[in-house]
Amino acid sequence: MARFGFIGMGNMGFAMLSGAKEVYGTKELLFSCKRMERKEEVKEKTGILFCKDNKELAEQAEYIVLAVKPQVYPEVLEEIKETVNSQQIVISIAPGITTESVKESLGGKVRVVRAMPNTPALVKEAMSGVCFSEDTYTEEEKNTVIDFFNSFGVCQVVPEKLMNAVVCASGSSPAYVYLFIEALADSAVKYGIPRTQAYTFAAQTVLGAAKMVLETGLHPGVLKDQVCSPGGTTIQAVAALEEEGFRNAVLKAGDACYEKTVSIK
Repeated sequence: MARFGFIGMGNMGFAMLSGAKEVYGTKELLFSCKRMERKEEVKEKTGILFCKDNKELAEQAEYIVLAVKPQVYPEVLEEIKETVNSQQIVISIAPGITTESVKESLGGKVRVVRAMPNTPALVKEAMSGVCFSEDTYTEEEKNTVIDFFNSFGVCQVVPEKLMNAVVCASGSSPAYVYLFIEALADSAVKYGIPRTQAYTFAAQTVLGAAKMVLETGLHPGVLKDQVCSPGGTTIQAVAALEEEGFRNAVLKAGDACYEKTVSIK
């Protein structure tokens, strides 16, 4: 029996599978998805075996990762409902879908972990929020789940009431960061830096700034102030961002993301 089985091989499922492979190897992992062409492609890239369907996967994995879109959940849960049992743990990564709703769809007999990872799992730099259903878990089981998410990045355990906010903080936000990197690179290309170099300058700067926040423990405002010399170029640029509503735009993006998340049923 495999340790982890993945249902769904879209961007998120593949990113998690690829990241987990580096820690668990190929024998501890299985996956399933609808298209045979995609199954063969993932197997060729990872060396991980696939199952003929979701029911077969549910028979062969201790931890079942539901890596499909929210609108596909009813179909997938119906497929595995009669197969899963109380010894298994189902990991749901769909935004907005509660642990209780997944449990009910599976007849109330399965323990459910709700999580929100993000696509940087592909390069082992995911940020994941994790919460456990109100069931009994052994310390080993909890540690296995946490170690799983740490295998392709970093995870934090949070109460379920905060999971919708986690979607705003990390689940969707890589897209905002990519948008910022693209815009920052455009601003450099505008003044003559070749585009390939511009993306390197912008992306490495974002990476370095993020590490400064994580590794120094200093408030982002303090780190920002350290770059802003009085009367210098940076404070002039920061003033322009504030004038154009930079912070407000990010806050509004978070609001839009949260409202969409809570509307998912």
